[in-house]
Amino acid sequence: MLSIDIKSARRNEFIDITGHVIMALKEMDALSGICLIFTPHTTAGITINENADPDVQSDMEKGLNSLAFNHLKFSHAEGNSDSHIKSTLVGCSEMVIVENGRPVLGTWQGIYFCEFDGPRNRKVYIKLK
Repeated sequence: MLSIDIKSARRNEFIDITGHVIMALKEMDALSGICLIFTPHTTAGITINENADPDVQSDMEKGLNSLAFNHLKFSHAEGNSDSHIKSTLVGCSEMVIVENGRPVLGTWQGIYFCEFDGPRNRKVYIKLK
């Protein structure tokens, strides 16, 4: 298992980590298998989505923010309940097939770390089976 350090710059941010995952697979001498990409944070997530048009990530941020969480009166004292909800909706992990040492992704797909309560220093773990 390897870990990646992520430093987010904004409260909500989609960070392309595809290159980090490819480098981690090389470091593990991975040829084929299933790769788990996991973040242990309750206000962050991992997703696979389009990486050709950066408007997709900003549209995803807008879409998640438009769920109208701000009008709700949450009990959680930290004031980041919306971040916990976004993390639950997106999920904290993805699995991807690995062949020839690389993740099997569609032409337009990338792997993203999703920050919902930044800026923060975060971890992503990569495990190959």
